[in-house]
Amino acid sequence: MISLNNARLMRGEHVLLEGANLALHKGQKAGIIGRNGSGKTSLFACLTGQIGLDAGDIQMPEDLRCAWMKQETAGSSRSALDHVIDGDERFREIEALLQKAEDDHDGHAIARLHAELDKIDGYSITVRAEQLLAGLGFSTETFANPVSSFSGGWRVRLNLAAALMAPSDLLLLDEPTNHLDLEATIWLEQWLIRYPGTLMLISHDRSFLDKVIDHVISFEYKNLFLYRGNFTSYEIQRAERMAQQQAALEKQQRRKAEIEDFVRRFRAKASKARQAQSRLKELQRMQDIAPAHIDSPFRFEFFLPEKSSDDLMSIKKAEVGFTEPLIKNVSLKLHGNSRIGLLGFNGAGKSTLLKTIAAQLTFLSGDIVSSKHLKVGYFAQHQVDVMDMQASPMLMMQRLDPKIREQEVRNFLGGFDFRGDRVSEPIHNFSGGEKARLALALIVWQKPNLLLLDEPTNHLDLEMRHALTVALQGFEGALVLVSHDRHLMSNTVDEFYTVHRGQLSAFDGDLDDYARWLQDPDGLRNTSTGKDIKPSSISTSPAVVTVDKKDQRKQAAAQREQLAPLRREIRTLEQKMEKLGTELAALEDKLGDATLYEDKRRNDLTELLRQQGYCKAELNQCEENWLLKSTELESLSE
Repeated sequence: MISLNNARLMRGEHVLLEGANLALHKGQKAGIIGRNGSGKTSLFACLTGQIGLDAGDIQMPEDLRCAWMKQETAGSSRSALDHVIDGDERFREIEALLQKAEDDHDGHAIARLHAELDKIDGYSITVRAEQLLAGLGFSTETFANPVSSFSGGWRVRLNLAAALMAPSDLLLLDEPTNHLDLEATIWLEQWLIRYPGTLMLISHDRSFLDKVIDHVISFEYKNLFLYRGNFTSYEIQRAERMAQQQAALEKQQRRKAEIEDFVRRFRAKASKARQAQSRLKELQRMQDIAPAHIDSPFRFEFFLPEKSSDDLMSIKKAEVGFTEPLIKNVSLKLHGNSRIGLLGFNGAGKSTLLKTIAAQLTFLSGDIVSSKHLKVGYFAQHQVDVMDMQASPMLMMQRLDPKIREQEVRNFLGGFDFRGDRVSEPIHNFSGGEKARLALALIVWQKPNLLLLDEPTNHLDLEMRHALTVALQGFEGALVLVSHDRHLMSNTVDEFYTVHRGQLSAFDGDLDDYARWLQDPDGLRNTSTGKDIKPSSISTSPAVVTVDKKDQRKQAAAQREQLAPLRREIRTLEQKMEKLGTELAALEDKLGDATLYEDKRRNDLTELLRQQGYCKAELNQCEENWLLKSTELESLSE
């Protein structure tokens, strides 16, 4: 068992923990969460003996083997493979002793050390190291490359592999997915699920946490709170606890009402039943956990675009790349309400495609038509690296809008947790998360009707990711998103496309299907449904006709006739949902009248509440029927 007793931890004059207690048992997998600067990394430093507590004590078994992931690595001439194997210090120790014994021709020592080597599974260490490197995205050709040849992000992956290689009873991982793509994240997820020891994990990726952990350690009010279950369970438990605090009730109810309004609007507009079902379940869950985030310092929304168009951009038979095409035959239409998630391996061209749509690169060829009302908000993957480090948030906002008043700037930036003197400080003093928040704020202020977001959550903590998810759900324009944050993707996009082997293709499935598709991206058979899960090409080249055209037309007409009644039912339900939504909004406006709650108007209030309850019940029934009919239509159309 690992325990903290009456712990006090400070950073300079700032108190991180005061009188904190914690007990973590063998084999538990705990996610460590808290705002940036709350002390999560400092707690790890205490557990590894790098710093001490200011008061209290930590108790751990004396023979506990602890492994942790280093955040930085200096360049060296050692190969990537050797760097990972170095993570197993006992193996390197035996290896050195064995070399000495062989040099000394000491037969007894050689036999004993070979037995030691066998005991720690040393003969398979090269294979195990190669498996770790491959799982984390390294190609076989790079295994022998020196550490100095890799960029900072890839060196962090090497450090992660070395930590996983180390035999351990306690594994400490600080933001292990920060430099991983979605494919490597899914691989790491499975590795950690199988890990038999105790795990303490700092991460801002809620989908990753949900899959891996069974406990949450939350930094709250300079204390540590332990919750049983994964991150979703934590949110529900914390929501229940926070809901009991009367002071928070008004804010909680207002937030729930906003989400309920969005759920109504989304249900009435959704066009793809397959995506809608999982999306709606998640939105309903968000209503319940909203109180868990009522003390979040972030609160913002995207402004309504000043102008828009149903057809923002049309791309036909285009080529995307630099001097040579990286993606060919790209055909894509971006409508005013398109919400697209791009999937694909690192290097496939997702970022290049976004950069080209954003006019940062030129299309190599193709027919490109953009609306005269098109206004792009583009967040690049390395956005924080290209900002003016000497400028302040105030100055950056004034450059965008010279007529803006200082109080307007302060009010707006406060929603991104820039308050007081922070709005006037130079950006070079800011953390990566603060720079990312500012970059998003600048995009929001410009009121784009097309958002192109390339890994926007890389530097954001859980609360800011939650705020961004909520804001994107209410965004009234088009969205194209590249992200390894599966929670953000599943809650903000309606359709997926893959970039694979130089082709952009529509992907008929959700992110769980995509995780299965990754196992065989050139043709996976889904044994649970018997359906092929692979992208359907959106190429405009003519298909090979293997059926007589006349018979084909007859079959198509027969199918349309068969599906017509179902389509009419769905349209009727959509019209009814829209009408009920309008009625419900009108009733809720009336219920906002303060005079209704006076004694003399009690009967009026009772009648309005009765009408509201009836309207909600009828709307819920319509929405359930719409989902059933839409799912039926989708299955019959396949």
